[in-house]
Amino acid sequence: MNNILVVTTENIAGYKVTETFGEVFGLTSRSRNAVSSFGQGLKSLVGGEIKGYTKLQHDSREEAVNRLKEDAARLGANAVIMFRFDTTTSEIGESVTAYGTAVTIEKI
Repeated sequence: MNNILVVTTENIAGYKVTETFGEVFGLTSRSRNAVSSFGQGLKSLVGGEIKGYTKLQHDSREEAVNRLKEDAARLGANAVIMFRFDTTTSEIGESVTAYGTAVTIEKI
């Protein structure tokens, strides 16, 4: 999966798109345990970075990208172009959707 290139652009310098497979997605929902959420809530009263939530965001996005790459590989793609994230955060956790267009690219 690490050989799948994921970019936010439509074009990749030095490559051409030879096949388009369509949309691919990577989805995940994560939550913190109640004790941790309570502690992070107290931290929000005094301000500053809430490291527990930062880690939750990082882990969620990493998992969503990995699932996106799996979806692209399943289709036979070697790249994902026009990559984006959609994130929803609530009191129970975070939902992340990674999406883009699966394609096959080759060097020009």
